[in-house]
Amino acid sequence: MDYVAALVPPVVMAVAFTALVVTIVKSQGGANKAKEDAIVDAALARAEAARQQTTEGGATA
Repeated sequence: MDYVAALVPPVVMAVAFTALVVTIVKSQGGANKAKEDAIVDAALARAEAARQQTTEGGATA
C-alpha cells in the first residue's frame, strides 16, 4: 500500500495542472478578447504618457 500513497500526490498534481492548462487555453480569445485588449492598450498608453510627462518635466529617468 506504500506505492499507492507514493503515487497519489503526483497524480493529483498532474490532474490539477492539466485542469489549469485547460482553463487558461479556454479563456484565451472569445467574446471578451477585444475588451481585454482595449483595457491593456489603455493601461500601456497611460503608463507611456506618465513616463513622457516625467521626462519632459525636467526629471532624470
